[in-house]
Amino acid sequence: MKSITLTVKNETGLHSRPADLFVRTAKLYQSSVEVSKGEKKANAKMILKVILLNVCENDEIMITADGPDEEAVLRDLKALVESDFSAVNPTVQI
Repeated sequence: MKSITLTVKNETGLHSRPADLFVRTAKLYQSSVEVSKGEKKANAKMILKVILLNVCENDEIMITADGPDEEAVLRDLKALVESDFSAVNPTVQI
């Protein structure tokens, strides 16, 4: 199990389009992925759960992955968040 902590810089936070891209990316991997903000935790592969975390601009989130491709999913989710949700994995269809 591995975790990373990131600051969301997107002006809308992790809502609507950014949340959709986040979830679609997480779903590409076998590992279980959880995202948390403070005490709230959500399955990163479920759009409604991610949106209900109410992640806003400049909020800190922790992403935890557990499974055979945990490093890859964390790498791709980190790139997505740090790119302000513009670095879309080519296999993610919008």
